Amino acid sequence: MGSAKKSSNQARQARIAEMRRAEEARDRRNRILTIAVSTVVVAGLVAGGVFLVRSQSDDSGDDTASDGKSTSGKFVAGEDGVRTWKGTLSRNHVTKKVSYPVDPPVGGDHNQAWMNCNGDVYDKPLNNENAVHSLEHGAVWVTYTDQAPKADVEKLAAKVKKTPYSLMSPDGKQKDPIVLSAWGHQRTVTGAGDPNVDTFFEKFVQGEQTPEPGAACTGGLSQ
Repeated sequence: MGSAKKSSNQARQARIAEMRRAEEARDRRNRILTIAVSTVVVAGLVAGGVFLVRSQSDDSGDDTASDGKSTSGKFVAGEDGVRTWKGTLSRNHVTKKVSYPVDPPVGGDHNQAWMNCNGDVYDKPLNNENAVHSLEHGAVWVTYTDQAPKADVEKLAAKVKKTPYSLMSPDGKQKDPIVLSAWGHQRTVTGAGDPNVDTFFEKFVQGEQTPEPGAACTGGLSQ
């Protein structure tokens, strides 16, 4: 009888010990889960704080850069006919219109959204602020007025369509019929058959002047 009682007590103690171990295991799992969740929350708060600081920084630049005063200098013409901007071309992201010193512009403050420039041909004038961002990514921008012969416009459009990091659009404000622009560089050409067209493309499409080489020419605006 005593032996049976002793055996029952031992079994009960074993069950109690097993229950305690199971409870301790659950406590450890809960502590680990709590720590993991806390870490994720803290990381999210830190990331959110950084994003907020950056957003505030960007917003503060909107009011100071949109008047174009951050860009200064002038064009200097080279023997090859390419005009190079000598001075400062600011690169702030702004939400307001920018008063550029030349048209078409070759750099300066610009909108955070770029125009798609993966061989894109537009039939309407572009917002300069978006097109300048494309130049920052290393694109060549072909612009033309209604004085440009239709045949030349069509040939240039065909060239742009097969050239990544290029875009084309009409521009009624420029004084010359056909203008080629890159970041900090610009030239006029006489037509689609002008050999300077190929020379300009070869030198400036993703050329050494590019502030952000390899940046995307897709994923932007498409009018």
